[in-house]
Amino acid sequence: MGNSIPLRQKEEENFTKSYCRSINIVEAAVLGKIQDFESMHAIHTDYWTRSLLEKKIKILKEMLDFTRDLKMEERSRLKYLLADLVELAQEVIDVGYSFILSIRELNYLEDEIKVTKMRMTRFGADEKNTGDKEEEEEEEEEEEEEEEVMVGLEENVKKLVKRAILKNSYDSKIMCIKGMIGIGKTTLARQLFKAGASQFQRHAWVCISGDMSNKEILMKLIQQIVVCRRDLSLEEMDNRSLQRLLRRHLQGLSYFIVLDNMPEEINLKYILKGLPSRGLTETRCLLLLTSCYEIRPTDAYYTYEMKVLDYDKSWQLFLKTVDKITSVENRFSKNLEKKGKEMLKKCWGLPIAIIDVARQKAKQRLAGAKWEELFDSIDLSGSLKLLEPMYFKLDEEFKPHFLLLSLFKENAIMREEKLKQIWAANGLDFEKGIKDLAHRSIIEVFVKGFHMRKRKCHLNPLLHMLSIRKAEEEMGLEILSSNGNIRPSQNARHRVIHRGREKFNYFTNQDSEQLLSLIFHGGGGYLDNASSSYWESFERVKILDMEDFGVKTLSDSISTLIELIYLGLRNNYLQEIPHSLGGLKKLEALDIAHNFMVEVPDIIWEMNSLRHLHMSNVILQKPLKVDVLLNLETLAYISIYDLHMSNVIELLTLGIEEVDENSDLGTLFESLAKFPNFDELSVRGFRFRSMPCLDEIGVIGRLEVLKLDGRIGKLPSADNTPQNIRCITLVNTCLAEDPMPILEKLESLTYLKLQNAYTGREMRVTLSYGFFGLEVLCIKDLWNLRKIQVEEYAMWRVEEIEISNCPHLETLPEEIQKMSKLQKFKMVTTKHIATKIRNSGLTSEIFEVDIYP
Repeated sequence: MGNSIPLRQKEEENFTKSYCRSINIVEAAVLGKIQDFESMHAIHTDYWTRSLLEKKIKILKEMLDFTRDLKMEERSRLKYLLADLVELAQEVIDVGYSFILSIRELNYLEDEIKVTKMRMTRFGADEKNTGDKEEEEEEEEEEEEEEEVMVGLEENVKKLVKRAILKNSYDSKIMCIKGMIGIGKTTLARQLFKAGASQFQRHAWVCISGDMSNKEILMKLIQQIVVCRRDLSLEEMDNRSLQRLLRRHLQGLSYFIVLDNMPEEINLKYILKGLPSRGLTETRCLLLLTSCYEIRPTDAYYTYEMKVLDYDKSWQLFLKTVDKITSVENRFSKNLEKKGKEMLKKCWGLPIAIIDVARQKAKQRLAGAKWEELFDSIDLSGSLKLLEPMYFKLDEEFKPHFLLLSLFKENAIMREEKLKQIWAANGLDFEKGIKDLAHRSIIEVFVKGFHMRKRKCHLNPLLHMLSIRKAEEEMGLEILSSNGNIRPSQNARHRVIHRGREKFNYFTNQDSEQLLSLIFHGGGGYLDNASSSYWESFERVKILDMEDFGVKTLSDSISTLIELIYLGLRNNYLQEIPHSLGGLKKLEALDIAHNFMVEVPDIIWEMNSLRHLHMSNVILQKPLKVDVLLNLETLAYISIYDLHMSNVIELLTLGIEEVDENSDLGTLFESLAKFPNFDELSVRGFRFRSMPCLDEIGVIGRLEVLKLDGRIGKLPSADNTPQNIRCITLVNTCLAEDPMPILEKLESLTYLKLQNAYTGREMRVTLSYGFFGLEVLCIKDLWNLRKIQVEEYAMWRVEEIEISNCPHLETLPEEIQKMSKLQKFKMVTTKHIATKIRNSGLTSEIFEVDIYP
């Protein structure tokens, strides 16, 4: 044992010398290629070739400067990440011989180099020597061998084993288990590995740390899969040699590989290069990834998104954890169990929090405390601490997006338009923010894809608690509550007021001059009698939101909030909007929807900064002068008889209501066709009257989203429907003819929802058209539907199907078994039909099946 350390040091020194020689060789090659590119740049005159060469020269020079600045000890310490950097530089050199490479692809390589350099720069925050790393690896192996407490995943394991591991088809799959931090991804993957590894000729498990390089991953895979000669030094091999070695030893063999905890920085492409080519193998191969991030390899794959536990499963996990720690099978009375379950509700089904609380309670129980006392309170501070790494890993650009989620209600379903407008009022980009937070499993987006703009988002309440804690620390959030739970801030910039059933006193406006946001949650009419002076100290407020607050009257003095950008008054009891609100010249978003028959004076046209106007069932004193609102992007809903427009250049979204057979939709469509960016239209019928046919809608060539709500005699033909349309929702249309022969011809259609849309008994999809691009199909409340016919290979791209409340639909089309991309199937029906569908076996090959009851 005493000679092992000097020997290890000697090996390390030999490797460092050898590795630095190889780096110098690569530097010389890079320098030579730069000179070649510069010579070619001097010869060529066309702009495209010169741009490509300039880009390549720039990338290589920056990489060369970076590596030269590294000191010798840094090169040794960062040797594996440096190997990744060398590999990327070699790729740039390789493409130097190809002039078909686009600037976009070069930008991609440059981004990869930037990510690798960033990882090298931040490497070693907790610097450890080689011995420490080996000890860590041994501890990880011991932890993996320890029996885990698993609850709520048993059915998931059975499904995934059956459909991904035991399936006899000879093909190659990439699967990803995705979910928020602490939700149990590794636990599920480990159970799958234990259940299925023996079914494959080769198997390996690699747990990936944040600092791990592509080279280290390849080495760990080889060490588990390849029987190497003792004289073969993996460390001295470059990445490409490692890829060839691994690929050669897996060729023709079945394998099951798990890459656990895949970080965002690791590009899966470089790992896939070490595996036999997918589609060319005649063996079963499974690559299983776990990650908080959306993994997007080039080939098709399946992502299983983890869900939190329900209350019963949460209690079972708590019990198993407590029993394991106390070494006693704890038994509880019904009353005590009920009390314990109530306590665990505050964990919101997140396993990492449930286990943390169970450990706390078990230790307190071992110290002599009674369970009756232990269930009286819960301490989640430790759980929030465990969730903090998620926040710290956010780029600085996206931390404000997360912090502003603290302004929403706990466990709220956040509408896209509201989230977008509140972020925008704080100068934040919505699309980037929603994409990044969803990519990291921080928020759950219910309707995904670019084809649906009306997405809804959800934040786990524990992450909401974390957003509040961080917002209090970093952006001056202040929480005031009528139940006495008041957390004031000395320099409050954002204030959230919670109003419960308790007696509520007016909050003082002291120290309100710096407020930028004022949010009311709860309910009650305490603002109805508020004096005009209440609003005088809020002159800097940009966001005022009173959604669902039970407001009956609105003070004229709100007009003193001259900096207001967002005003949310949705779902209250307002009867009229004050005339003074016309003075809010900076207002960009006004939401007065779901205030039944609220009277709106002739003031909207005065708000010349208005971008988003949300209404429904309003009484306008005069028809809306839309033409003067040159910045207006969203207008929904407004009576077709109150709408006059000809010059709304920026309009993107329009919702109209009170449409009947006498409405002139043709003229409206002609006006909308002139707006260069208009792409979303919603049309509501008037009570039980029929809407006119939409034959002239085809003139709106850029229309992508169409929603019809109300009776209509027939749909326009496919030739008279905009060819760019991606999303169609038909609600209460009560069509007598099968809509599928028309809808299946729309080649761009990716999302289709039919709700009480068709009164017939049969629907048929033919192969001739067969929904070429359809990905999501939702069928609800088709009370007469008895049969769906789908010709073979029609609807072949469909990924999700949902069928609800079709009480006479007792069978599914047999072709559902041949929909190779179908991953999710949900059905809500009668108990008899549910049993029949399960027993039919038609859904046995689908990964996620939810048939209720």
